[in-house]
Order: sequence, then structure tokens, then C-alpha cells
Amino acid sequence: MKIPSFLRPLGAAALLLPVFALPVAALQEGGGEGGKTKKSWLELFLTTGPVGYLMLGCSVIGTTLVIEHIMSLRREKLAPAALVGDLEALINEEEYDQAIELCDETPCYVSNVVGSALRMRDAGYQEMIAGLDAAANEETFKLNTKISYLSLIGNVAPLLGLLGTVTGMISSFQTIETLKAPTPGDLAKGVYESLVNTTMGLFIAICFLTIYFVFKNKVSKMALSINLQSVDMLRHLAIAEKHAA
Repeated sequence: MKIPSFLRPLGAAALLLPVFALPVAALQEGGGEGGKTKKSWLELFLTTGPVGYLMLGCSVIGTTLVIEHIMSLRREKLAPAALVGDLEALINEEEYDQAIELCDETPCYVSNVVGSALRMRDAGYQEMIAGLDAAANEETFKLNTKISYLSLIGNVAPLLGLLGTVTGMISSFQTIETLKAPTPGDLAKGVYESLVNTTMGLFIAICFLTIYFVFKNKVSKMALSINLQSVDMLRHLAIAEKHAA
């Protein structure tokens, strides 16, 4: 059964939520000794301190970006079939000015690329294709910049985890310094802070860097396909130029 397009972002979010819970669940396994109850997810998270909340913020921002990218980085958004059909019809009928107006009225990847090319038509087909290439490079750069924030989150998360590790070690050493005979239970809070922060940071990095490269490959594939489609739409001008010569 085909999933409706408006439900796909919700499905992606549902898949991401358990992923972020996995590192905390891993730290819960094994249970306690001597009848002690193992810590809950919330209790483990509360041991992370301020750094944990920063990583939680990164996760929320990253998940929001993923949902937005799922909705916006689609062929229907970058090159709507109806718009492509109208542009192709106008170009075949040599209504170039109307085609440029249509591109200006409906800005998107394909309209920006084709519009830039049509504005160079008086300079010849080769210059027109050069203008198309320049516009395509700019549009692809914009898309890659848009998804690059996922890479930023993926690279910042392990650094935050390392920061939490250091703060946890500082907390443990402060406890050792203040107590004459510290027990493992006295040091547990600092150790938990170190381990949970490290685990969360690494897992967030793995998730968002993987998702980033998935989107990067998707952008490259769609950009190449739309660029080839745009060149094919302008082939009529190459034939007309050849006949005029």
C-alpha cells in the first residue's frame, strides 16, 4: 500500500525517535545488583547535566530539518511536472518571453535554470547552455548548503559528548577530593555523566551524518536529472539555430 505523501514526514519522525532512545536503553541493560532497581531513561538523561540538554536540542533541530527536507527535497517541488510541461510547450511554440515570465512567476529549481538559459538565447545556443550550467551550479549549491546543517549537527554532537565526558570526570575528581574514603556509589553520578554524554553524542553523530549523506546523494541525483531535462527542453533552439545557419 502506498503511503500518502503528507504522512511520510511523520513516519520518518517516528523512525528517528527510537533511534535516539537506543543509546540510553543500552546503558540500562544488565540491571542492578543487590536488589537495586536500574535507572530509568529519564534518570540516566538527568545525569548528563547541561550538556545533555544541548544534545537534546541538537536532536530536536536535526529531526525538524530531516522532516523539512523530506517534504521539500522532492522532484515535485524542484521540477513540478505541470510547470515542465508548460515550459516545454512554450519553448516549442517559440514563445520565449512568455516562458521567461512563467519562470519568474513560479520560482523553483527548473524554472530558475531554464529562465537563466532563455535570457541568453540571443547570444547563441552554446552561451545559453553555459548560462544554464551556471544557474544549475548555483541551485545545486543552495540545496547542498541547505542540507549541510545536518552534517554540522553530526560533527558537533560528538564534541558535545566529549565535553560531557570531561565535565563528568571533573565531577568525579571533585568527589574524590572532598571525601576521605569515596565509595563507587559516590562516584557513580560523574561516571554516568561521562558515559551517557559520550554515548548520546556518538549516536547522534552516526544518525545525522548517515542521513546527511543520504540527502546529499539524493540532491546530486535529482540535480543531474533536472539539468538533463532542462537541456532537452532547449534542444529545440539548437535545431532552430542550426537551420538558420
